[in-house]
Amino acid sequence: MAERTVVSWTAMISGYSQNGFFENALLVFSEMQKAGFKGNQFSYGSALKACTSLKCLKRGLQIQGCVQKRRFVRNLFVQSGLLDLHAKCGKMEDACQLFYGMGERDLVSWNVMIGGFSGQGFAHNAFQFFQEMMTEGKIPDCFTLGSLLRVSFGGGGHKKVTQVHGLIIRLGFESYNVLAGSLVDAYSKCGSLQCAYKLYRNLPTKDIISCTALITSFAREDKHSKYALDLFKEISSMQMRMDNMILCSILNICANVAELSLGRQIHAFSLKCDNNDLAMGNALIDMYAKSGEIKDAYMVFNEMQERNVISWTSLIAAYGKYGYGHEAIALYEKMENEGMKPNDVTFLSLLFACSHNGLINKGSELFHAMVSKYKILPRAEHLSCMVDLFARGGQLEAAYNLIHEMNIQTTSSLWGAILGASNIYGNMHIGEAAAKHLFNMDPEKSVHYIALAGIYAGAGAWENAWETRKLMNKRSAVKDPGYSLLALQRRK
Repeated sequence: MAERTVVSWTAMISGYSQNGFFENALLVFSEMQKAGFKGNQFSYGSALKACTSLKCLKRGLQIQGCVQKRRFVRNLFVQSGLLDLHAKCGKMEDACQLFYGMGERDLVSWNVMIGGFSGQGFAHNAFQFFQEMMTEGKIPDCFTLGSLLRVSFGGGGHKKVTQVHGLIIRLGFESYNVLAGSLVDAYSKCGSLQCAYKLYRNLPTKDIISCTALITSFAREDKHSKYALDLFKEISSMQMRMDNMILCSILNICANVAELSLGRQIHAFSLKCDNNDLAMGNALIDMYAKSGEIKDAYMVFNEMQERNVISWTSLIAAYGKYGYGHEAIALYEKMENEGMKPNDVTFLSLLFACSHNGLINKGSELFHAMVSKYKILPRAEHLSCMVDLFARGGQLEAAYNLIHEMNIQTTSSLWGAILGASNIYGNMHIGEAAAKHLFNMDPEKSVHYIALAGIYAGAGAWENAWETRKLMNKRSAVKDPGYSLLALQRRK
């Protein structure tokens, strides 16, 4: 162009920004400033949108400085852009300061604030702003209500979700599929799965959003696995396009209820649709590992183009669970060589593998590496594994001393491991000490009394054994009767 005006510059900036070329938009905005042109509200608004999309707060603050020097500091369009920048970059305090300093606030401004708090999980603040907005007489739209439903309300969630649901019906938005899916998800998150399922069944059009919300919610609780699998079969028959979230949720259920056949079908489906991302790979490793198919788990792991600490840890845990202790350690060493940093769960899996394979020296070495090299503070579960490791090797004194050396709150599982090992190796002194702690922690659990009585009987201290049995009866610590889950299912 022989001659350029602020309008032509703004058209370029706006065009780039609206079509997702955010870096180009900022580049043209900088060239416009160098050329001596002062932007208008649309050029500033488009540049701010580009900064927001790129999460580039530093550049956005520079533009904010330019805005404050110009006459657009009170422009509603520009102010909304600034609000969105701070909210999307996680600076909600700055966003609040801007918001309450605005002379005029429209629905977009309120939506930005509610969406910002919702996106960061601040349920109380999101609902508080919503109530303020209603007090000012603003009518919420789909974006407002959708933002509210995306946040988790915690304990009092059902009441708030019901209130939002009622408002959706009153405003005539119940036919909007996006909101319907968000409602199903919101009811599910606050534990109202019956409401979520009923709402889903009454939907005139069932889409991937509502299906995903319900299946993932069912998948979170083992007792609802059957409903999730039935729903999955239903949407499969509808030939609805399934995303990775649904497939990963179903794979998680397959892992927990030993549905290997369905898991294999989903694996084949994911290969056919080329859905082999990181989350899918991790879900497949977990499913095959929990089904005892270690070779298949390793094959998936080996074929993954990208792996994270979850991928490595899942396979290490599988090796440990099925008695392949040396393979678990070899995989950990390979993980270190490839520069992947293990976490506390990785070490827990390794210690479990060492404990169940009698690798006492290697387990001690890994425990010290966790504490000294990786600066990971041991949890009670790590100590339980170490205690179990020492106890299985007959090193009860080492196990007992470890509990006292580590500055951590002990649990019944820790002392239970000590008591069990004391029973096996006939160590009455340490067994008594462990039982004393367990009687205080869980006085009605009969197994602890039985174990201590067994230690006394093995040492020939029959009077002590009898006194322990009497103490168990006095505290009403009755042994739970055995039962068979399979037998119950057959009766049904």
